[in-house]
Amino acid sequence: MNEKAYKTMTNTGAGSLVLGIILLVTGLAAGVLMIINGAKLLKSRSDLIF
Repeated sequence: MNEKAYKTMTNTGAGSLVLGIILLVTGLAAGVLMIINGAKLLKSRSDLIF
C-alpha cells in the first residue's frame, strides 16, 4: 500500500517539476521576444505616424 502511494507521489512530483521547467523556459522566451519587439518599436518610433 505504501509503495503504491510512494510511486504515485514520485510520478506526480516529476510531472510537476517538468511542467514547471517548461513554463519557466516559455516565460523566459516570451519575455525576451517582448523586449526585442519593444526595442524595435522604440527604434522606429519616429517613422510611426498616427
